Amino acid sequence: MLFSVDAHAIGCRLTGNEVYVRNLLWAFAAVDHSSEFIAYLAVDGAEEWVPRRFLRRRVARNPFLRLGGDLSRQLRRDRPDLIHVQYTAPLGCPVPVVVSVHDVSFLEHPQYFTPWRARQLRWTVRRTVEGAARVLTGSEFSARAIARAYGLNGDNVVVVPNAASGIFRPIARDSAAAAVRARFGLAEPFLLTVGDLQPRKNQVGLIDAFAALARAHPRLRHHLVLAGQETWHALRVRRAAERSGVGHRIHFTGFVTDDELLHLYNACELFVFPSFYEGFGLPLVEAMACGKAVACSNTSALPEVADAAAIFFDPHATDQMCRAMADLILDAELRSRMERLGLQRAAQFSWQKTAERTLEIYHAVAGHKAGRLAPAPRR
Repeated sequence: MLFSVDAHAIGCRLTGNEVYVRNLLWAFAAVDHSSEFIAYLAVDGAEEWVPRRFLRRRVARNPFLRLGGDLSRQLRRDRPDLIHVQYTAPLGCPVPVVVSVHDVSFLEHPQYFTPWRARQLRWTVRRTVEGAARVLTGSEFSARAIARAYGLNGDNVVVVPNAASGIFRPIARDSAAAAVRARFGLAEPFLLTVGDLQPRKNQVGLIDAFAALARAHPRLRHHLVLAGQETWHALRVRRAAERSGVGHRIHFTGFVTDDELLHLYNACELFVFPSFYEGFGLPLVEAMACGKAVACSNTSALPEVADAAAIFFDPHATDQMCRAMADLILDAELRSRMERLGLQRAAQFSWQKTAERTLEIYHAVAGHKAGRLAPAPRR
């Protein structure tokens, strides 16, 4: 079998999409030694993130050129058994499509996007989903939302959970704190959140709750670190920090590498994830894999992913978020218990399992190209 993957996200700092495809390719290399793979890449240097035995093809970085014809031309030359894409397939795609749709927030909450981006995703994702042989997603929550949005039956939407990369693990807190101090100049205890500065990540709500925490517990010396690249929404988040009264204790790191993120997770006192909407919530699992206690929203896929390994709050309720953070800071026994539960929960997800399940789908699709596609294999 020859399987191809649209891996243009690698090297483009597309955060979750890049993390997903990068880890999936390496997991394929570890579990499948008989199939051949092609990775379609868009930027210089992306090759180093792809297993050496995989074929690499260059496609246009510009999405209009890549999806409008470039990728389809490459597929006609290479003739793989299928193409795996995230969200959007190329126009005139000559091979079966497996698509990963991580969430449909652009349909259910278009206010979290620029108007142009929301319209673009509505059109391109519908076209892709309706023509796909299989739709993969990371949670039962997202599977239900996708099926509801596009009128699909359960057989064609398959839940394949994501996982934390193997780099995310507990390391000595002293060495992690030293690395954070050297890189970011932060020596005080801190709370951490991870995600691009965008509306659905709810950084403004977290800043409000952190300010309330500082007022309610003036003896606490904790700072707040927001790790994630800036977007069109960043100015509003920064203004919220300036108005909070504790702006000197709020830090923006911008985009961080995996190594920097490893040290931030391990050095923080606890991880806070206040998102309004997540199709899976990979930073949640990464933080747990590093042995950190987690406080997170009780919405969308987060309760499914965290299970009993987090303290939950309503992301619209400042007082609940403040109380969750305070409980984990002030109660060392509770924090220690949540750290243990988090490690156990994170261990239930693995990229090996994700790759094996994804390859099952590939073989089901490739094995029925000439006829009617069989139902997705179940577990």
